[in-house]
Amino acid sequence: MSAASRARRVNPQMEVVVLEKGETVSYGTCGLAYLVSGVVPRADDLVVHPPDYFRAERGIDVRTGHEVLDIVPGQKQVVVRRGQETLALKYDKLVIAAGGAPAGTIPGADGPGVFHCNDMAGALALRKFLEERRPRTAAVIGGGYIGLEVAEALRRRNVEVTVLERSATPLEDIEPEIGQWVSERLARHGVRVEFNAPVASLESGRSGVGVVFGDRPALQAEVAVLAAGLAPRAELAAHAGVELGPSGAIRTDDRQQTNLLSIYAAGDCVETRHLVTGGFAYVPLGTTANKQGRVAGENAAGGNATFPGVVGTLVTKVFELEVGKTGLSENSARAAGFAPVGVSVDSVSQARYLAGKPLRVKLVVERESGRLLGGQLAGEEGAARRVDVLATALGARMSVADFVHLDLGYAPPFGPVYDPLLVAAWEALKQLGRRR
Repeated sequence: MSAASRARRVNPQMEVVVLEKGETVSYGTCGLAYLVSGVVPRADDLVVHPPDYFRAERGIDVRTGHEVLDIVPGQKQVVVRRGQETLALKYDKLVIAAGGAPAGTIPGADGPGVFHCNDMAGALALRKFLEERRPRTAAVIGGGYIGLEVAEALRRRNVEVTVLERSATPLEDIEPEIGQWVSERLARHGVRVEFNAPVASLESGRSGVGVVFGDRPALQAEVAVLAAGLAPRAELAAHAGVELGPSGAIRTDDRQQTNLLSIYAAGDCVETRHLVTGGFAYVPLGTTANKQGRVAGENAAGGNATFPGVVGTLVTKVFELEVGKTGLSENSARAAGFAPVGVSVDSVSQARYLAGKPLRVKLVVERESGRLLGGQLAGEEGAARRVDVLATALGARMSVADFVHLDLGYAPPFGPVYDPLLVAAWEALKQLGRRR
């Protein structure tokens, strides 16, 4: 809807049509776990605007219940199914915003008692099951951001939760120092986590869902939730001749234009430029999707907007613990060809005489140049917003020597006189053998 709204503003005379398979548009996908938990009481609370609003107030022809079956670039047509009817619609410019789908294919994933939380329909189905069946045990497949949010939502409903994560740490590409705090917080709230536990299949039965592994006994739960990340919905685009990147997502330029000149793409179905590595990466985030949508919509309407890329900034909350990351971890920096130095410091979120909460900072710096490559934080207060300072520094390609001189705000309720970020930067300079 960002693309459609921007296109309408740039060119008020343009006919703008939105085709949506479901019945809901413009809602807060990132709030779905809170809908499952009951913190958000009604699905309508997540809806920004209903379809009728866009039709009446913005002049956008939103057609729900329309599933796109094929894209025919040579004829500038999309083939659409509406109920039992199939029809072809012409276009001058096309914006693909197909989003993402649950990653991976697990046999039995479509069986009874198995749910996902990637869209409104999935979240509502899970919530209905929880309220009507009141299961006592749940298996959450995936220990990333979505998985941990779902695990917390289930614990709020007094469900015993086991998270099954195929890697050795919770959250994707998290540093061990930060992952340790996350694991401890999960255990404190009764969430059991099994690492190095790839799921082979799911077997639904009368007593619930059996989670089958390749190297350990099966786990029995009354409900299972798929939360192993997102994969781009790019099959239709690929069939139409749109170029995909190595991740399987759509490749675009900085105008969100594909290799087919009349077709643009935005959101969780596309790759984006990573400003730290200079390469392309698949970073499915709502903030990125909205920015890309605005650019794609403006250019489809005759404008000339650009989207420079991302540094990969993520924040989440694991019960009371704020977790933030931006840029590259040590491992990902090494994989990208850098020679990284990692520094971890423990500090507090306020002046010590105000009993501030513990705060942990991890910085990753390029050894030769001292350039900041990434950072991660965890703490009960002050972690999520501090990551934005690091994100800004990464976007500006700052060195750690420049970073230590940042004029950050200070007052005792908001941090110690030496901000934890600056303390970590000073430690990085020491590791590099340079004076501050």
